[in-house]
Amino acid sequence: MTMERFFASCPRGLEQLLADDLLAAGAGQLEAIAGGVHFSGEWPVCYRANLDSRIATRVLWRVARAPYASEDDVYRLALETPWPLWFLTRQTIRVDVTAQKSPLRSLEFITLRIKDAVCDRFRRDSGSRPSVDTRQPDVRIQAFLSQSECTLYVDTSGAPLHQRGFRQKTVDAPLKENLAAGILRLSGWQPGVPLLDPMCGSGTFLLEAAQMALGRAPGARREFAFQRLRQFQPELWQGLLERARAAERAVTEMAIFGSDISPVAVRAALANLDRAGLLPAVRLAAGDLLEIEAPAASGILVSNPPYGERVSDDDELARFYPLLGSALKRRFAGWTCCLISADTRLPRMVRLTPSRRTPLFNGALECRLYEFRMVAGSNRG
Repeated sequence: MTMERFFASCPRGLEQLLADDLLAAGAGQLEAIAGGVHFSGEWPVCYRANLDSRIATRVLWRVARAPYASEDDVYRLALETPWPLWFLTRQTIRVDVTAQKSPLRSLEFITLRIKDAVCDRFRRDSGSRPSVDTRQPDVRIQAFLSQSECTLYVDTSGAPLHQRGFRQKTVDAPLKENLAAGILRLSGWQPGVPLLDPMCGSGTFLLEAAQMALGRAPGARREFAFQRLRQFQPELWQGLLERARAAERAVTEMAIFGSDISPVAVRAALANLDRAGLLPAVRLAAGDLLEIEAPAASGILVSNPPYGERVSDDDELARFYPLLGSALKRRFAGWTCCLISADTRLPRMVRLTPSRRTPLFNGALECRLYEFRMVAGSNRG
């Protein structure tokens, strides 16, 4: 097998956790940048990264790279790339382009030029061309333009990797699964330690924690784009998949707790856990964070409290935040509480001093993960 170059993307702020995942998958020559990690490896490394990484969003295979000064340079690079070696004319394609400091004016025009080049290469080699499908393509081609260099990738993931293959019900502003998994790891939570999400929404933290505790590979129940490439090795993939499934533990009740003031949210979380086969692992109830008791003497509380567009106005937040801080002090002494928020006023308004602030991005939204250590005995009364 030959060594290939790949790029795995992730939510910004989780690059080091992604690098840890890639090292575990056998990757080499890791280079972290904002929003992802470049790495090298043979194809089994790519398969394992897609199967096992809880943090990656996509794994892209680098197929070409060259300097450019014009749209014609990009077209020629794409035309010289041997696409017919990797997929068939009858398969559909989609081209996406991202750029950073590119002097070229229109990304739409560049996207069209790359698509034309791919189709022209197929016509030259086989006399026919693939069709475009922007919704559910067989093959996604990704181009990245820096100030002076164009890199072409083939996506090996397909649907984004945070889509584990079972969540259907959502409520407003759900966290992506890979961001939730990253927050759980940043919180220091380990399976066996009591975990509570008291504003659980559709249950993303609960689903990720249960999978982690049961040793479930996040990609073991979905398909990947690399399975549609001509060089796909089904026996190798099947072996990896069987080993992953053999390592899973039986579903039993664990110290993972969830609640929400909204009955709609609780029903959504129940449906998602049931669909994933994880319902027996999690204890879920309707309840108001300001009134519930801690389910254990100590543990980790993680949550995505309301902020910004998720509430009607600032006055509502100004009333809620001090009550939240008071509830944490009164009822969660001995717990470590981790709250993600885009609202930088949160620590001041909950009247608690964070022991740690970690910058993270929820999509394009810049957030902070605030850690509050509720010291036992000091805040009661």
